[in-house]
Amino acid sequence: MSTIPTYRWRLAPEGLATRRQLRARGLRPGGQPVAAQLERPRRRQGPLVAYLYRIDLAAPVRPMTPGRAAALNRAMAARRTCPSCRRDAGYCIPRSLGMCVPCAYPSEETP
Repeated sequence: MSTIPTYRWRLAPEGLATRRQLRARGLRPGGQPVAAQLERPRRRQGPLVAYLYRIDLAAPVRPMTPGRAAALNRAMAARRTCPSCRRDAGYCIPRSLGMCVPCAYPSEETP
């Protein structure tokens, strides 16, 4: 059983990056295993762990195809459409409400 190296927060060596850091560089892990992990101490919930990947083994992000862009636009439109009034709310409807704010909190001022 092998363990992965663990580093303290902000003390990781050069050449390693988190998924977000890779994405900011236009890269993705590309199927490589986790190279190391960061632990950030937290008082109440226990340590926060972030996995690190080797930058030299990372692959470039796949380009957005027209089909993927269309599917993403449809998915985002579905998240913005209120199931109650069927209007585009202009923002992603929160799961906690399940509908747009005017439908969730109707008032006498709303026509």
